[in-house]
Amino acid sequence: MRFTLNGKRTRVDVHPLARLLDVLREELHLTGTKEGCGEGECGACTVLIDGHPVNACLVPAAHAEGAEVTTIEGLRAHPLQHAFVEHGGAQCGICTPGMILAAVALGPKPSRKAMQAGLAGNLCRCTGYSAIYRSIEKARPARKRKRR
Repeated sequence: MRFTLNGKRTRVDVHPLARLLDVLREELHLTGTKEGCGEGECGACTVLIDGHPVNACLVPAAHAEGAEVTTIEGLRAHPLQHAFVEHGGAQCGICTPGMILAAVALGPKPSRKAMQAGLAGNLCRCTGYSAIYRSIEKARPARKRKRR
């Protein structure tokens, strides 16, 4: 199977019905994507496929064929990651990668209503959602580097 993973072309030999979560963690050694429930109920395993959030525990690896898959490792110092740390959106860390990827899919400066809808499938048992929403609101776009 071939797909783009975090911006790099990737090939992996796995059964097409293997869970994408297992392929990412066990075959490709990207352990930032967490398994919370294994049933699509918690969102800890959220990744982006072609920019859309999906529960990797429910998605067969075959769905990634030819697609662009983004995991938390692929964000590379995204403003949301900094904001989650700075504003208390991350506590134990189990839900954090999935929350951040679901928030990335919302685009820049989503409304509170959009956050509530977009993160409805992501459960947090530590912070409550006010710190998470605050973190998303406070995320600042990365500054463009000046050319010399």
